[in-house]
Amino acid sequence: MGMIKVVGLVLHPRRDCGSAIDAIVRWATSRDVTVLGLHDEINRIDCDAVAVSAEEMVDRAGLLVSLGGDGTMLRTMRLVEGRKTPVLGVNVGRLGFLAEVDLPDLSGALSSIDEHKFTIESRTAVRTVLPGGEEVSAFNDIALVRVPGDGLAHVGITVEGSNFVRYAADAVIVATPTGSTAYSFSAGGPIVSPNVEGLLVSAAAAHSSFNRSLMLSPDEQLELEVAATSGRLAVEVDGIIQGYAQPGDKLKIIPVPAAAQVIRFGRTSFYERARRKLRVEGSAQVGGGDPGDATVVDSFEQSRYEIILGGELAGVLHYRRHGGQVELAHTEIDQAFEGQGLAGRLASAALSDARGRATPVVVSCPFVAGYVERHPEFNDLIAPGGTPA
Repeated sequence: MGMIKVVGLVLHPRRDCGSAIDAIVRWATSRDVTVLGLHDEINRIDCDAVAVSAEEMVDRAGLLVSLGGDGTMLRTMRLVEGRKTPVLGVNVGRLGFLAEVDLPDLSGALSSIDEHKFTIESRTAVRTVLPGGEEVSAFNDIALVRVPGDGLAHVGITVEGSNFVRYAADAVIVATPTGSTAYSFSAGGPIVSPNVEGLLVSAAAAHSSFNRSLMLSPDEQLELEVAATSGRLAVEVDGIIQGYAQPGDKLKIIPVPAAAQVIRFGRTSFYERARRKLRVEGSAQVGGGDPGDATVVDSFEQSRYEIILGGELAGVLHYRRHGGQVELAHTEIDQAFEGQGLAGRLASAALSDARGRATPVVVSCPFVAGYVERHPEFNDLIAPGGTPA
């Protein structure tokens, strides 16, 4: 990837990506890089990106940046499917799974791109032709899903032309390795490293005696056949219903290797997120413990305070230390733990820690700013001009 001259932005439809867009536009302006956005997305915000059509963006951009969550990342990969244009995924808001960096790390990520300190990894897509004739692609999964009020999904799995097994289930899911952490995972499938090549076939809430996942090689011919006994099934492509399949319909599933290229800064981030995901999934069942038992730790290697509840990472407060001051930058509580007052616990712990170290505080996080307003006993810690107006 030589010098990038044009960057395209793809935005989450609802989350506020303003600070991320500002950071990218500042970076781009200082390097004479043009920033493009999609008409309907960019027109909602006041920024210096040029509004273009999806076709023009994909034709011109040397790098696409996805700002949002997993859905935004999947949409961005589908936009550039089959091209060499790399995609940088930035998590804005809740903890996502496919993006490579969280919002506070964005400026560091852009510097690493300048310094060519990154790798590019390919992502496999799966493609099928819907019964109506439309071709669709997914980067996570294609699923045949029971329609409420209709019968179960009775789906025969044919591998290399011979009937291998038949599932009776609420859904039958064909996932890429990337998609192993999505629908397939919640159906009990394994977590597969994104560096593995293959397709994962899983059944959600299987009623058949056979309920195990299958891992197939990408070059094995896979076909799903809706059995005569099956109800009508919705075809979900990356979680979005794109059509329906009736008894007797057959869907050939074709893997598309290297359908998208994503930017990676290290080999470990996938496993970090997998661990976070496993903990969140586990916590929902055990109730997560009493908020009063939460502990705050200073994870100084990552420059953040972490609040731990019932052994789970429930939220973080990112900080930066510079010039003898500490900047409290960004607070985030995992959605499984919202509404328990944990953000306030993080703010209070961070401010008390600053008091213990006699460190002046600069507040750029709006939540912490509001917390200080409600708790004036921390006012004396704030450096002059150190809170957002």
